[in-house]
Amino acid sequence: MYMPRHFTWTDMAQIESFVDAAQSANLVTFDGTRPVATLLPVIWDRPERVGNGHGPEDEPDPASYGRLLGHVAIANPQWKTAVPGAEALAIVYGPQAYISPAWYEAKARHGRVVPTWNYETVHLTGTVAFHQDPEWLRAFVTRLTRRHEGIREHPWAVTDAPPDYIDGQLRAIVGVELTITSIEAKQKLSQNRSELDREGVIVGLREEPGPGSAAIADLMAGQLGAEVQPR
Repeated sequence: MYMPRHFTWTDMAQIESFVDAAQSANLVTFDGTRPVATLLPVIWDRPERVGNGHGPEDEPDPASYGRLLGHVAIANPQWKTAVPGAEALAIVYGPQAYISPAWYEAKARHGRVVPTWNYETVHLTGTVAFHQDPEWLRAFVTRLTRRHEGIREHPWAVTDAPPDYIDGQLRAIVGVELTITSIEAKQKLSQNRSELDREGVIVGLREEPGPGSAAIADLMAGQLGAEVQPR
């Protein structure tokens, strides 16, 4: 991923929260002739970290980035065409929005402005393995189900369905395990613009329809507010 200094995101605690909140990722592999991608519900299974993740001393060793877990349908050829142990890429998306140059204070002063696109994204790269072991699959789908059902008043559990039915469903999926070896995270929130330009973008975004614009405006406001706080 292209990573200009302005937009490089290094706070591991924030990155982990972002991936956890997204709850899904696009798994990209290579089948020998072309890239192949599938959107997966995922769990980032990572080891405990000693620090709070906000400082350089708390950056985890690449060997401890953990694993991204998911599953695909057995009928999906991606798990057969991806070479076991080969590198794969998981792309996690956040909010995104079009940025109009009309919102910049600089437009009125000199006019040398153009449109852009603001967004958040995380790329997790590592070696990929696939699992058909029923117990591995059962343990994973149980965790995934508890994660999404646990907040409900009457949560559904894997054990609510007939055992033979669940056994058949497990035979219809293949587990995915990405052992993460590198993390690239990017927050493109107009950090390369002046404070006045960014304030104008926030106002403009708040007048746009859709959740993406509102979410980017909130992120920019939070970041800008943190930067201008008295020290």
